[in-house]
Parts: sequence; C-alpha cells; structure tokens
Amino acid sequence: MKNNVITVKDIKISIVNDNNEDYICISDIAKGKSDNSRAADVIRNWLRNRYTLEFLSTWEQLNNPNFKVFESEHFIEQVGLLTFTPSVTEWTERTNAIGLYVKRGKYGGTYAHKDIAFEFASAISPVFKLYLIKEFQRLKAEESKNKDWNAKRLLSKNNYLIHTDAIKNYILPNTDYYKDKSWLKY
Repeated sequence: MKNNVITVKDIKISIVNDNNEDYICISDIAKGKSDNSRAADVIRNWLRNRYTLEFLSTWEQLNNPNFKVFESEHFIEQVGLLTFTPSVTEWTERTNAIGLYVKRGKYGGTYAHKDIAFEFASAISPVFKLYLIKEFQRLKAEESKNKDWNAKRLLSKNNYLIHTDAIKNYILPNTDYYKDKSWLKY
C-alpha cells in the first residue's frame, strides 16, 4: 500500500493505493465540513441517506462479485427510521463491501474508493468536489511521469546485462589478440 497526500483548499487528504485501486480518506474530506471530532458524524449522516445507500449498493454490484445484495436491501429499508444510524464498519461487515473501509491507528480514518469518495465530496460541497478532482488528476499525471522514467531505467538496466554478456561471450572469445581479457571494459 502506497500513501500520498494532496492538499485541497488547505485540507490535507490522504490517498492510499491498494491493489492498484485508489482509496481516498473521506474522514479528511469531512474535516472540510466540520472539525475532527465531527468528521465521523458527517460520514454517518451521509451513510443514512437513501440515495447514498443505493449508490453504494450499485457500485458494489458492479465491482464486487462477493457483495451481499440482500443485506444491502435491509439497510435501504431502514432509511428514515430515527433509530437507523449505520456505521461504515457495520456496512462493510454485513454486506461484504469493498468500496469503503476503516483504517484504525495514528494515520487511520475512513477510506473510500475514488468513485465513492468523489460522490461523498459532492455531498459535502460541489465546489470542493471539483477542486478534489483537479488535484487528484494532477497527482495521477505526476505519478505517470515517474512510471515512464522508472520503466526506461529498468529497461536500460536489463539491456546493459544483455549487451555486456553478448560482448563477453561472442565477440571477445573470437579475438586472439588479447590473451588476458579481464582488463577490458565494455
């Protein structure tokens, strides 16, 4: 898992790459709406919304073959009840969801797949969502530049060995001019 941090409107947002999928910390996004102690409440209230649960269910059905659709219907049926206060952990455990997860510890928070995180950001603020998308695209463009450089570097490294072995095995043995070839650099 590789961590990155982007800054959107003076808010630092963590991004984790897990199995080539980007997960954005929606706890950090929620800080833009309220202080740290209320970030969990913002996420919980967002999860209480019928539209949110339908979106999450559809996303999971498209991306997760192990998703429990029947369990997600139980969540959707409870929308509107005063006693309905779902948590992300409850959602992921009961439905076997992969789009959201909670990371505990010092650098913990609630992480969402980038598709879901952008949807969460639009619930916070459409303007914030646009800034988040722009900054995320900038990060991805920067990462792709580094990948090109690393690919060229690895290709050069592997080709160097092929070239030096070819010289040592095929060109130098054919020349009788140099008896001691250990001093030759190639």
